[in-house]
Amino acid sequence: MTTGLLLAAIGVAAPTLPADTIPTSPPPVGRDAVEALEFPELVFEPPVATERELSGVPVYHLHDATLPLVDLYVYVHGGAAHFPRENLAVLTALPSLLRHGGTAALPPDLLNREIDLLALQLSFGSGGSSTFASLNSLTHTFDAGLELFGEMLVDPGFHPEALEVWTGQERERIRRREDDPLGLAISEFNRILFGDHPVGWVLSDEDLGEDRLSEAEARRLHAQLYCRDRLVVGISGDLEWAEAEPRLERFLERWPACEDPLAAPPLPKLRQAGGLFILAKDLEQSTVVMAQPGGIRQEDSEEYFASRIANHILGAGGFGSRIMARLRTEEGLAYSASSLWTDPRRHEGIVGAVASTRADQTLETTRLLLEVIKEFQETPPPAEEVEGAVQEIVNGYVFAFASPSQIVSRRMSHRILELPGNWLERYLDGVGGVTPEGVHEVVSRHLDPAGMTILLVGDPERFDSGIEAFSPIYRLFPDGSYEPW
Repeated sequence: MTTGLLLAAIGVAAPTLPADTIPTSPPPVGRDAVEALEFPELVFEPPVATERELSGVPVYHLHDATLPLVDLYVYVHGGAAHFPRENLAVLTALPSLLRHGGTAALPPDLLNREIDLLALQLSFGSGGSSTFASLNSLTHTFDAGLELFGEMLVDPGFHPEALEVWTGQERERIRRREDDPLGLAISEFNRILFGDHPVGWVLSDEDLGEDRLSEAEARRLHAQLYCRDRLVVGISGDLEWAEAEPRLERFLERWPACEDPLAAPPLPKLRQAGGLFILAKDLEQSTVVMAQPGGIRQEDSEEYFASRIANHILGAGGFGSRIMARLRTEEGLAYSASSLWTDPRRHEGIVGAVASTRADQTLETTRLLLEVIKEFQETPPPAEEVEGAVQEIVNGYVFAFASPSQIVSRRMSHRILELPGNWLERYLDGVGGVTPEGVHEVVSRHLDPAGMTILLVGDPERFDSGIEAFSPIYRLFPDGSYEPW
């Protein structure tokens, strides 16, 4: 029974719709319905870490009560790049010694027990010109965790057993360097291109001798680095600033003032001569690394932003990049291949490419990499290729704000690098304004296939023919020395 008949049966008149409300055509369905949907403009407003200062230390705070967790980050201006070569081993060991060497009050086993009882997550590390540590804690155990964290950083125990364990692990790592062809190739290439510079330094057994690696040296260098004037601190999570401030003040009170400024890191003298280096290893695969001075450093300039898009198009953009498309998709020469265009803050970086391939395709892969680079250097990229690279980078913007801790730690790293507070926004604006002409100009100026320094790590007895086309050619030895091939 229809609605009208039902209403009539119980004595109620059926309503009459005005003529102008009766649909004249059926509503859209399927694809038409989807395309007819209208949405307000999507505006992404990322959270911002608040910058403050406590005891002369810059502090970044971002409150997030989603979970009962607190993250604390400590960055220290200073690392191996600020010290002589003979201090490399101690400075490399420091993060591990701080974590595993106990404190002045607690031996390592009791320290680990406290860390487990408080359910703390800790990390310690170092880079060329900075060191860092982090603490992740439940909100209700944060006070105890922060006290323990402060003891580890400022009053370390440097237990002899921790130093002995680290030294043994490092000796084994040195012994097994050749088991990782890619890692070996990159470290040896850095040594060729950067020479006697912190980027080119490679730990050796000599560095691990008692004359260079001792508790006394660890304490001396720790005192020079871990002092208040070098700090940048960040905190995020389940603490309002009114709750975080007194806790951080107590944490910072225990840090001594720095006695002397650190020496500025040296500027590298990059190899300019090019050439082909062969590090002979009995391997089924070869690793190819090539690069030259890149002329770019991290700064707010059109050339810098154009270099980021150029690198994305050339090989850093994954499967859609030119190097990957040619070497893997079209020629089947390599499972993975990529470009690199580093962007240090204080000096120019390097630009080049990396690939791994079968031993009997080593020289063919090398020639093809140079060919792709030459084509990119000579011909401006199509507008749609540049626009696609720009969109990939811009659309990934939201992933830079995946968590409050990520936002805070990135802002701290920008502070360490002396970048402006709105650097990420400037970066996106700069990348968004890149044109095909800008890409072609920066590539033409800084890429020269004929000037590449090339390293091949593999078995030269298995290489394909045509090595005579490369000149000059050098035989590279494990200690970093080389001679004409």
